[in-house]
Amino acid sequence: MNFVIGDFVAVLDDVVKGTITSINSTDISIKDDTGMIFSYLPSELVKIEENQHELTKFSDINHQLLQDKIAENPKKKSQSFTKAKNEVIFEVDLHINQLVNSTNGLDNYDMLTIQLETAKRKLEYAIQKKISKIIFIHGVGEGVLKSELVYLFKKYPVEYYDASYQKYGLGATEVYIFQNPN
Repeated sequence: MNFVIGDFVAVLDDVVKGTITSINSTDISIKDDTGMIFSYLPSELVKIEENQHELTKFSDINHQLLQDKIAENPKKKSQSFTKAKNEVIFEVDLHINQLVNSTNGLDNYDMLTIQLETAKRKLEYAIQKKISKIIFIHGVGEGVLKSELVYLFKKYPVEYYDASYQKYGLGATEVYIFQNPN
C-alpha cells in the first residue's frame, strides 16, 4: 500500500492510531493523538479512510492484509464441557494463544505464569462446582508447563495422568478430583 505523509493509519497488531509524520526506506513514523511518535514497517499499518475515522473495532477496516489474517485464523467456538458416559468432563486449553489476544511484550515466564494461574483458577472452579474430571490441554513442547502442572496438582486432592492419546495426543493431562461426600 502506498502511504503519504498526513495519512491517518492504524497498527494491525497493536492499539495505536495516528498520522504519518515521516516515511523512510524501511519504516514509517506515526504520531498518535497524545503526541507520541512510533515507527512501524509499512506491512504493519493500515490506512484509515475518511469514512472510517470513528472506528470502534479494527476489524471494521477494509484492508486485504487484515482480511487475509482473519481468514487464516478463524476462531471456532468450542464448548469447555463435554459429556462422556453421563460424566461431565471439563476441558481447559492452556495454549497461550487461547488465553491472551497477543503475546507482544510477554516473555516465557509471563506466559507460563498466565497458563498456571488459569489452570489453578479452573481447578479450583471444578472443585467448587464438584466437577470430577478436567482435561488440561497443554501441548507437547519442552514439557515445562506439564511439569509445573504436576507440581500444582500435588497441592490439591486430585489424581492426574495422561489423557486419552486417541483424542488428545501426547499434549494433555487428565485430572480426577476426589470429591468430599459432604
